[in-house]
Amino acid sequence: MTADIRPRHAGTEARKPLLAVQGVTRRYEGNRQAVTALEDVSFNVFEGEFVCIVGASGGGKSTLLNIVAGLDAPDAGHTLFDGEHVKGPGPDRVLVFQEAALLPWLNVRENVEFGLKLRHTLLADIAAKAERCLELVHLQDYQKLHPHELSGGMRQRVQIARALAVEPRMLLMDEPFAALDVQTRERLQDELQEIWMRTRSTVLFVTHNVREAAVLSDRVIVMTSSPGRVKCEIPVPLPRPRQMDSPPVTGVAMWIRAELQHTGPAGKEPAIASPS
Repeated sequence: MTADIRPRHAGTEARKPLLAVQGVTRRYEGNRQAVTALEDVSFNVFEGEFVCIVGASGGGKSTLLNIVAGLDAPDAGHTLFDGEHVKGPGPDRVLVFQEAALLPWLNVRENVEFGLKLRHTLLADIAAKAERCLELVHLQDYQKLHPHELSGGMRQRVQIARALAVEPRMLLMDEPFAALDVQTRERLQDELQEIWMRTRSTVLFVTHNVREAAVLSDRVIVMTSSPGRVKCEIPVPLPRPRQMDSPPVTGVAMWIRAELQHTGPAGKEPAIASPS
């Protein structure tokens, strides 16, 4: 039995995307020559989607995320968020980094509350939102610990909770599990699936790991190596929650890997075995 591998959001051409990246090119001036990180990159992300970007190292994925976050600007093209040009950082887009950028003098709860306090949120709302987000990442029992007392996986959970607490329209995640051991990474992948299923947050997630992309995403954007261009988009119409070693996930991961290794045009859609 094979699954229908048409995009889950078929017919979205008529819908307004939450994020529209249109013809984005980014060049950097090196000591000897200019380097093009991104070239004519275009794609959409719709509200409630979990979209992964995969590609080789140096293919401009982090640069692309920084442009969407408003931390960098393209040399050509533009980025629209909810129909408005992205001109800088904003509370509607929160970036989760590979290394958990926590404040070491604050404990877990205080780190989660930090962004809410910056926005002058009411004290009662701060408490309620922090409690909810700590529960989402299973850190209710670790609120008084400081970052140096936590494992790498726990620090990443705090960073995710802090991002969720300010209720952004979109989470931008730049390889947040890359520095973790395999067991911790897979556990956090399961937890992120659970969080997404409960919150339906819009997520744009950069990863090198094709299985991670297959497990997490509704749709995978495959980038070429430098300069980074969009080679193809792969729909992932598998039910959640997904298991890393399941045959359907393995099939999607093999498709993504084949596209990354193939230097020609996008290949033919393979049949993906659906769970019985």
